[in-house]
Amino acid sequence: MNQRARIAMSDDDIAAFLQESRKLQLATINQDGTPHLVTMFYAMDAGRIAFWTYGKAQKTRNLERDPRVSCLIETGDDYADLRGVLVYGVAEQVDKTLDIGMEIARRMTPGVPDELLREYVEHTGKKRTAFVVEPTKVVSWDHRRLS
Repeated sequence: MNQRARIAMSDDDIAAFLQESRKLQLATINQDGTPHLVTMFYAMDAGRIAFWTYGKAQKTRNLERDPRVSCLIETGDDYADLRGVLVYGVAEQVDKTLDIGMEIARRMTPGVPDELLREYVEHTGKKRTAFVVEPTKVVSWDHRRLS
């Protein structure tokens, strides 16, 4: 078995890693072809990465023009502890802004009661839109498997 295969996560490990993480690096494509890279809090929706953003944000404009994305979720400071998942996919705008906003708010602020989060989500959600990422390719690594 080659080293690449040794460090790849199983589907169950990928699902658990995505569920336990909170932030990702989201890359969209600017009009001139350069990458637009931002950190986003995210949630999971039926096994897919979901995020929300302001309707007038650069990433929204980019996705309206070209829905291809890359999502990087990673952790670890030392080489032997590096773990990550890179999801290539297509972002689809969905009519679930408040639901996805609530899931993201829960992940951002664990332990805060829903009734407190709902006011924030409903207020800021008026100017936001939500997306889910339909994966086209998933790459993973867990360097802890090297020892």
